[in-house]
Amino acid sequence: MRLTLYQRDDCHLCDLALGLLAEVRAPEFESVFVDGDEALEQRYGIRVPVLRDEDRGVELEWPFDVAKLERFLGP
Repeated sequence: MRLTLYQRDDCHLCDLALGLLAEVRAPEFESVFVDGDEALEQRYGIRVPVLRDEDRGVELEWPFDVAKLERFLGP
């Protein structure tokens, strides 16, 4: 599973998402900051944080909780 967390600098919601990822002991993921990248700003700008499973091509948008995150990550 290749995960990417799209986020912004100084983003309170992104900090909450990072805390949930740690709580569920999510596998390693890449952090991508959308700030300053026009294409990423258009795609994720108002939706961050967004966790994307690159292998399945699916995304989990905020707001999510432990239960939603565990379902997204699977068994």
